[in-house]
Amino acid sequence: MRDWWKQWLTNLGWSQSLLLGTLDIVFVLALTYMILVIISERRTLWMVRGFIILMLASALSGRLGLPLLNFVLEKLVIGCAVAMAVALQSEFRRFLEQLGRGEFRQLFQPSNLSVPKSDSVIDEIVEAVKELSKNRIGALLILETTGPIDERDFSVPGVKLNADVSKELIQTIFQPKTLLHDGATLIRGSRIVSSGIILPLSGRTASRQLGTRHRAAMGITERVENCICVVVSEETGSISLAERGTLNRPLTIRKLKESLEARLSPNVDREAVAPGLLSLGRQLGGRALTLVSRLLGLPSTASRDKK
Repeated sequence: MRDWWKQWLTNLGWSQSLLLGTLDIVFVLALTYMILVIISERRTLWMVRGFIILMLASALSGRLGLPLLNFVLEKLVIGCAVAMAVALQSEFRRFLEQLGRGEFRQLFQPSNLSVPKSDSVIDEIVEAVKELSKNRIGALLILETTGPIDERDFSVPGVKLNADVSKELIQTIFQPKTLLHDGATLIRGSRIVSSGIILPLSGRTASRQLGTRHRAAMGITERVENCICVVVSEETGSISLAERGTLNRPLTIRKLKESLEARLSPNVDREAVAPGLLSLGRQLGGRALTLVSRLLGLPSTASRDKK
């Protein structure tokens, strides 16, 4: 026992530096995991991976004593961080809001992807929009794409429906004499979640031809990137599609169907990389513990299991 204490005191300096290094790696992995949990699109993930590679190269150049390369890489990392903050402002805003509310557990839980819309559901939506446009009945549909929308992003959540998507129900909701026709209707997967939703309006300068529905569609897609909005004008019957604050109009029924199929049908552009990163973190943690046990002269977990 006395020899063990002497060995532990001798290796205290090494163990402390190793422990701090291990904690540093664990914290970086945790932060990276939280960012990847929020992001689910492949093109965005490649950008995040490139940023991580730049950070690792900057740290490595500093360790190797390459001051000029380290200086250039540090400036690149800062510039990329600013560019990512602008490009991913909605994700960063959600990340900071969860931190501010103390929802740390949710930061490590991948959000459940909404059920992809089948062709029949898209057909029901398109047929309903076609009839609404033909009769010049105003409508505003919110369609989730890669994940559920937080209702706190709405000004007023609306009335819960939880009904199957059908063209008859959509047309009924937006009839001028119904109580829910003025608000938006949220569609998640193959279900109509709620109606009568009041959305935040866009602050952008818009054309005078655009009404409140169009500004609301621009406003919610500016605030939330994992949704698109279909708008039917009450005055002209024209069809518009809002995505990331941009309004694409006017659309034909054929073009609307093609756009919905491209954005809502199952595809390979979505991947879950966060669980893989978590397993990698566990492997690194296990190896670090084994190394610490060897330095301190303690029996490893594998040898204890054999005994």
